[in-house]
Amino acid sequence: MELKVIAYARNGHTDKFGIPRQSREESPILTRIVFEPEYSVAEALRGIEGYSHLWLIWGFSEVDTWSPTVRPPRLGGNKRIGVFATRSPFRPNPIGLSSVRNLTPICSTTVHRTLDRAELFTRSKEGVYIGESGRIELIVSGADVLDGTPIYDIKPYLSFSDSHPDAQNGFAEDTKDYSLKVDWSEVIGSAQDENSVSHAECPPNNPVTTSLSPRNHPLYLGNKEDIMREIEYILSQDPRPAYQDDPQREYKMDYNGYKVTFVVEGKTVKVRKVERER
Repeated sequence: MELKVIAYARNGHTDKFGIPRQSREESPILTRIVFEPEYSVAEALRGIEGYSHLWLIWGFSEVDTWSPTVRPPRLGGNKRIGVFATRSPFRPNPIGLSSVRNLTPICSTTVHRTLDRAELFTRSKEGVYIGESGRIELIVSGADVLDGTPIYDIKPYLSFSDSHPDAQNGFAEDTKDYSLKVDWSEVIGSAQDENSVSHAECPPNNPVTTSLSPRNHPLYLGNKEDIMREIEYILSQDPRPAYQDDPQREYKMDYNGYKVTFVVEGKTVKVRKVERER
C-alpha cells in the first residue's frame, strides 16, 4: 500500500525539541494544513465547516526505525513499555494520529500576518482558505506535529462515537494534568538587544488562553505577544527528556523564529533568554 501525501503541516515547530507530546484541546498553537496541488480541490472539503474537530493522520518524518519497547518520558525515561501501549514515534509504521480543533469555519479575516509580511487569503464557499500560492489551507489548533510534517488523511471527529469518557488511560492517567509554572522574571529584568524580547512582549501573569479575541485570531499570527504565549504553553508542558533533572542545565529550544534558553528548577521553568534568530 502506498500512502499519498495530501498536505503538509506548517507551524512554528521547526525542531523536534518542544513539540507537545499529545494533541491537546487547550493548546494555543496554530497549524496551517497546506494541501498539495493534486488534492487542493475545494469540493474535497465540502461540508468540513460543519465539524468543530478533525482527525489528522500523518507521518513521523524524522523516524526511520522501530523498537518493541520504549521508555515513555512521563515515566522518567527509565521504565520500558511495549510500543503498542504507548504513542511513541518508534513504530513499525511511523504513523501519527491527532485530534485537532478545526478553526477554519470561524475565520472571517482574510489576512494572515507573519513577522515580516502579510499573506492574503480568499475564502471559498466550501469554508476553506486559499493562500497566495493558490493552494487550499485549513487552520487547526492543538496539533502535536513538526513543521513540514506530511499529512496522509483528514477525517471528521464525531463526539458520539470517538469520545469515551469512561476509558482507562493506563500509565498516562497519573500524568495527564502534569504541568510546570513558567517564570519570565529573568527576561524581564535583563538588558535587551534588538533581537531580544522586551518586557512588554512577555506574557502577562494570567493563564494561557485559547480565546479567539482579535489579537489571537487564527489569521492574525506572528504577533510577538501571541508567540510568547505559545512558547509559555510549550514550556509549561516540560519539553525536557524525563531522565534529565539537572536544575543547572540550560536548555535551548527553537520556535517560530525565536531561540529560547531556560532551566527547570523543581516545578518551575525559568526563562533565561528569548532571542530572535538571525
